[in-house]
Amino acid sequence: MEANVSLNVYIQSPWRTWGHIFRIMIEYIKGELTELTPALAVVETAGVGYALNISLNTYAAVQGKKEVKLYVHEALVTGGRDDSFTLFGFYNKQERELYRQLITVSGVGANTARMILSSLTPAELCNVIANGDERMLKGVKGIGLKTAQRIIVDLKDKIVSLGIAEELHVGKAAGATVVNTGVKDEAVSALTMLGFSPAPSAKVVMAILTEQPDLPVEQVVKLALKQIK
Repeated sequence: MEANVSLNVYIQSPWRTWGHIFRIMIEYIKGELTELTPALAVVETAGVGYALNISLNTYAAVQGKKEVKLYVHEALVTGGRDDSFTLFGFYNKQERELYRQLITVSGVGANTARMILSSLTPAELCNVIANGDERMLKGVKGIGLKTAQRIIVDLKDKIVSLGIAEELHVGKAAGATVVNTGVKDEAVSALTMLGFSPAPSAKVVMAILTEQPDLPVEQVVKLALKQIK
């Protein structure tokens, strides 16, 4: 059976412990949903069951499904008495990217970020950050005023530059242009492989697709190459 796991394997120093020899970068896991709770999903593929920590948003999205595809964030903690390797699963890339941005904020750890994404949908969170709504963030368990302010200050520009706000149509009026996320992701990936940074690439690609939503990937990349700095 072909494994539905997208990954790259990096071999590190041979004298390190086995826990450090292989660094597996998993993009997503696709397979049978064998167990599900509001906090954990077990996805089996090629005879291996992967336990992934999930948010309530992802729980609601996969509930009742037999086959799922979850985008993965890996948390590897080393240097203590016992190393730990934890997988977090997300129903879409936007939620995963928001999670990754949240854990860059001082005072926001893995569990706090997941709590935020269990209390607010990705679109709601983007709106809260874009509008500077400290009160809504303070309503999340474990989030105080200073942490709420840091989240807003640190992430307000990032959710725009990374294209997350546009993808989720944050602050858009009814009838706004819907961007083809697949084309956008492929174009940004191509530009990244060509050596451009992801954030400015995403911003340029989003602008192009907003004006010309039916363009194919290759045309988007060509236009972006003329505009990106």
